[in-house]
Amino acid sequence: AMAKSKFEYVRDFEADDTVLPNCWIVVRLDGRNFHRFSEQHEFKKPNDDRALHLMTKCAQTVMQELEDIAIAYGQSDEYSFVFKKKSRWFKRRASKFMTHVVSQFSSSYVFYWKDYFKDQQLLYPPGFDGRIVLYPSNQNLKDYLSWRQADCHINNLYNTVFWMLVQRGGLTPVQAQERLRGTLAGDKNEILFSEFNINYNNEPLMYRKGTVLIWQKINEVTTKKIKLPKEEEEKEVEVTRTKTKVVPLHCDIIGDQFWEEYPEILAEDS
Repeated sequence: AMAKSKFEYVRDFEADDTVLPNCWIVVRLDGRNFHRFSEQHEFKKPNDDRALHLMTKCAQTVMQELEDIAIAYGQSDEYSFVFKKKSRWFKRRASKFMTHVVSQFSSSYVFYWKDYFKDQQLLYPPGFDGRIVLYPSNQNLKDYLSWRQADCHINNLYNTVFWMLVQRGGLTPVQAQERLRGTLAGDKNEILFSEFNINYNNEPLMYRKGTVLIWQKINEVTTKKIKLPKEEEEKEVEVTRTKTKVVPLHCDIIGDQFWEEYPEILAEDS
């Protein structure tokens, strides 16, 4: 038995934050004050490929380091990580899920910054906040992810028109805001097409749909030196190994096609 001290009673003050069993555990993180952060680090508007790819790299790191994440979805300065229904990771303690995801993501953002922003120095460390939500059914989870992708579309369409009006239309930000007040999706598409010759449907999928991260088996071919019997010199041979990797996809997840194509994501025994 381990030695105990008279001070151990303080552990009784810890709150029990075990989450409900048999529910999907979603940890969503968002950038804190990222509007200011993106301005000070001169992010390109309306979308900066460097920033989006860095976010995805951080999310891939989280999935590779932490167990039991079935799927992740990201857009702009947010990412959602979905832990399996039956996960027993850290005894399903909410604080452990949230702090591990946010700390791993934040440290990765700083660590990998220079790989994506080669000419832009990191002026100060970014902050991310997290929340945890439980979804009891597969349909609840699919609706949650659909909500985030719909949000991506709404925000990106607005930002694309807004920055076209400012950058190429010569409007001030206040004038662009006023011009877009009360407009519907069709109106925004019309402005883009008639005034700037942009078909929104031809914009990159990463901007319009966000990024989905899933586990996929990938065949990796490497060369290996081996010495064959009765031969003096080593020979290089190709070796194929199957590895499970985190793969980014830019596709629709609101319809049924995605879920029919990757049924293992929602499988109970995955």
